[in-house]
Amino acid sequence: MEYEHAHIERKWQSRWRENDLFRADNDSAKPKFYALVFFPYPSGAGISIGHCKNYIPVDVTARFKRMQGYNVLQPMGWDAFGQPAENEAIKQGRNPKEMVPEYAANYKRQLDLVGISYDWSREINSSHPEYYRWTQWLFLLLYKRGLAYRADAPINWCPSCATGLANEEVVGGKCWRCGHAVEKRPLPQWYFRITDYADRLISGLDAIQWPEGIKMMQREWIGRSEGAAVDFTLDGSAESIRVFTTRPDTLWGATFIVLAPEHPLVETITAPDKKDDVKRYIAAVSAEKDIDRQAEGRKKTGVFIGAYATNPVNGEKIPVYIADYVLMGYGTGAIMAVPAHDQRDFEFARQFELPIVLVYRKDAAQTAETMTAAVADEGVMCIGPMTGSPNNKETVGRVISWLEEKGMGHGVVNYRLRDWLISRQRYWGAPIPIIHCEKCGAVSVPEDQLPVLLPDVERYQPTGTGASPLAGISDFVHVTCPKCGGSAQRETDTMGGFACSSWYFLRFADPKNSTAPFSPEAMRYWLPVDLYSGGAEHAVMHLLYARFWTKVLHDAGLVSFDEPFTRLRNQGMLLAWTAGRRISTGESEGDDAAADEPLGNWKVLKPEEKTSIPEAQWEYRWVKMSKSLKNVVTPDEMAERYGADALRLYILFAAPFEDTILWKDAGGVESANRYILRVWRIWYDLLPHFRSGWKTSLVDMLTELTDTERALERKLHQTIRKAGDDIEAFHFNTAIAALMEYTNELSVFRNSLEGRTPTEHEALLASEALEIIPLLLAPIAPHTADELWEHLGKSGFTAEQPWPAYNTELAANDEVTVVFQVNGKLRGSARIAIDTDEARVKEIALADPKVKDHIAGRTIVKVIFVPRKLVNIVVK
Repeated sequence: MEYEHAHIERKWQSRWRENDLFRADNDSAKPKFYALVFFPYPSGAGISIGHCKNYIPVDVTARFKRMQGYNVLQPMGWDAFGQPAENEAIKQGRNPKEMVPEYAANYKRQLDLVGISYDWSREINSSHPEYYRWTQWLFLLLYKRGLAYRADAPINWCPSCATGLANEEVVGGKCWRCGHAVEKRPLPQWYFRITDYADRLISGLDAIQWPEGIKMMQREWIGRSEGAAVDFTLDGSAESIRVFTTRPDTLWGATFIVLAPEHPLVETITAPDKKDDVKRYIAAVSAEKDIDRQAEGRKKTGVFIGAYATNPVNGEKIPVYIADYVLMGYGTGAIMAVPAHDQRDFEFARQFELPIVLVYRKDAAQTAETMTAAVADEGVMCIGPMTGSPNNKETVGRVISWLEEKGMGHGVVNYRLRDWLISRQRYWGAPIPIIHCEKCGAVSVPEDQLPVLLPDVERYQPTGTGASPLAGISDFVHVTCPKCGGSAQRETDTMGGFACSSWYFLRFADPKNSTAPFSPEAMRYWLPVDLYSGGAEHAVMHLLYARFWTKVLHDAGLVSFDEPFTRLRNQGMLLAWTAGRRISTGESEGDDAAADEPLGNWKVLKPEEKTSIPEAQWEYRWVKMSKSLKNVVTPDEMAERYGADALRLYILFAAPFEDTILWKDAGGVESANRYILRVWRIWYDLLPHFRSGWKTSLVDMLTELTDTERALERKLHQTIRKAGDDIEAFHFNTAIAALMEYTNELSVFRNSLEGRTPTEHEALLASEALEIIPLLLAPIAPHTADELWEHLGKSGFTAEQPWPAYNTELAANDEVTVVFQVNGKLRGSARIAIDTDEARVKEIALADPKVKDHIAGRTIVKVIFVPRKLVNIVVK
């Protein structure tokens, strides 16, 4: 039989579809297993083999769990609303309403092409009204619970995407999607009050099986810190400056105050003769990125605003400055500067010749004048009521208590986390279901009027003015107030795409429900998600937002759990060896500027440059596969040349799941194809020896096998055990390595039968291998597995078969000889797997015929067990 991968794969994909093989059953009595990958943005014409680095391993797990007897839900849908899809539509000069379904259909075709076992009956699209109706309903749920609000504030603004961004969507000072530098712009915006859930978002991490790195990133992003709030009264003003500090024990060394340039008090407390200087400085800082403002080693800048505040612990008057290294987004936007014990304050004090006062001293010789750097956490307190106390947390706690006793401050908890900005001044998103009425204020759209439909438009591109394109559609904007019946206007901002993805995993449980986002019964059966997999880059975006929404829904009584994803895995990247060239200073990176990683002074060669620039001047780098970098390899190419099963095998075997695959050429996929061909040939060479009743016969003859036959049998059972254990643990590469080792031994066995009739034992071993091999391949190379299964005369599909069972003793890695004694005298022995437990070894000893003869009719006093050596049965 020739291995014609194209014919085999088309055949079985068609049969799987016809039989609706992967449909999940909401009414099954089986235990459930819900496997899910982050649903993709349909923002490119197709997927690359880099996407397969996530999709294929999760599919292997889903197929494996079906064979273990689980009712498996593995759905797929499209994160269609938001910047990624709209930016692509703008780039292609198309309307996203037309483009997104086309892209999604091609993604679906490609996922079927590589044999992913999705339940397509549950397919969802976040840009369909039947979906975003419930996104709007959930927005109103948050609004009613006081967790959605509108406020005026300086926001992160991407000039390229012409929209506001949440803090989590600013990566290294740049837009998460297009890579353009982000600036600040004051606008009225909608926010979700995620800060109300800060503590629960931290504590909940302890109960879920997530990578520690992701947990750490969320804890650090939330940034819980304990300290004190202290008020510094202002000279000649009724105002005071509230400072949050984690080191109130250093108050006695505070020699100046620094406000963020954006602090609301700056305008009112700046002295008249300082206003021009302050205005110029604020204008200069407004063009700076937050990440640059806080860069270590940067020269400190600032302006004295002509105001003084009083340090409450010692009555000293200290000057007030503004400086760019203080941000409005953390604490109160004001710091008490303690240059002796904070390096940034130390550098500022030296720059502006401000006093430095030591609160802690390492030794008697240390003085402020001799300091070359701040002393952060050393020394003993040398000033204040706690003089002599060590520089530690206990002293901080004692100072907080002292401040509270004196009425000078109080202990508080602060968070780095800020409320989630959800407004987008874009067309392609779910309209925010709010109506603005001069008389009634912000009014919810009545539930029976949902969804607020996104209107069809000819021009949807961002306006760049801060207003959404929807603001120019009169029929959409002008409505009647649901409360008073007066004239009103719709909210014209749309929700960012992360709102849609914060609950989609719930919709998959009940995607056709027209009366609720999901039914309680479906939610209780399927949720939470058992296995969730996707990129670590969403640690403080989607993964944080989805946890927040789930906790809100739990508090509202709509779900019975408060963590959505029990187990999370992050796949490694697939990097392509890509030809590029160095670029000169000032030369544009072009499309490369939008790449997911900074490329520095290097850009990918365009096709025309490969003919005009000598190859000696090319410079290769490992970079992520990206359409913008023109280095994408599609699954279509690999499936056509080598087969989908070969691509699956390559993705699984090339590197551990969490590690990076380095792609230079198709050599790895070609090698995977050769392995499948080898298995195919060995299997067909053994097929003439198949006997359908092998199971019963082999069990009866197990003790009669020769050493060579027993070694082959042991290898098979070891392979079954290891492949299953490794798939469960996401160690796909070692599972395949075990299959390859067994294939090697099976090849030797096959060769030994050449030109002769096999013995009864050999025929049974061949039969066992012929039936087990398709089952072991089923999760990994499912098309090949089903073809072999059919050629064995079997009906149905391997996905419907149980995962093969193994004999624990045979599957043990090694055996030792254990001797059996009765009252210290040798009576028998057996070869036993080294990891066989004590109870089982004793059971084997007591069942030995010679041992049974010597203990018959006698009382067993005790059984002495020496691991891997002996069992001594003491009788009387």
